[in-house]
Amino acid sequence: MDQAKKILAEAYSALDEKQGRDITMIDIADVSSIADYYIITNGDNPNHVQALVENVQEKLHKAGFSCRSLEGFRTASWVLMDYGDVVVNVFSRDDRRWFDLERIWRDGKFLDKDDMKRITE
Repeated sequence: MDQAKKILAEAYSALDEKQGRDITMIDIADVSSIADYYIITNGDNPNHVQALVENVQEKLHKAGFSCRSLEGFRTASWVLMDYGDVVVNVFSRDDRRWFDLERIWRDGKFLDKDDMKRITE
């Protein structure tokens, strides 16, 4: 399994473990040079958003991956974590609807749990 897929799997697991809402994974490798995958989720309140972010950071750090850039943690309305080929976005519910990254990246391939299992095997 390549590095991006391992980061994707670990980040998804960390978000799912802390009950991230409507976790969406998008393969953007064919439509963008910024990253291979985008993960989008939201929390119920600022504390939940921060708990999701901290869990992703902890799990990925233990797996040997460091975050290149972290933006928005203090306000917890949109936190962006850059892991190179994987970008993790954790929103408040309202900001997720407002920015609608799923619409922006609609040309990418949306992945579900089965797709993730298949690409990480």
